[in-house]
Amino acid sequence: MTAGQRAPSTRLAAILMTTVRHDPQAHRFVADTPEGQAVLEYAHAGPDVLDLRHTLVPEAVRGNGVGESLVRAAFDHARREGRHLIPSCPFVRAWLEEHPEEQDLRVR
Repeated sequence: MTAGQRAPSTRLAAILMTTVRHDPQAHRFVADTPEGQAVLEYAHAGPDVLDLRHTLVPEAVRGNGVGESLVRAAFDHARREGRHLIPSCPFVRAWLEEHPEEQDLRVR
């Protein structure tokens, strides 16, 4: 390694191995990162509809796929449970634009 190069980040390795869990009582999906919890909050907007309202990822780990992991977990959950989603959160809307194959879960 030359001067100016950084060793692979153990923080990044930990992020890549982070699992997302669903916390239905708190209406959110959660990922524990070395910098704190990342969350995707939702609200029930009908019997089979979840409104994905807010994504929060600690600043130090943004850009490492944590937010995407949260959104992916929410969409996987909705698909398994036969639910549809409202992407109120701007991050979720942007993710959905990049993943047109998931548009079938979006409430029209």
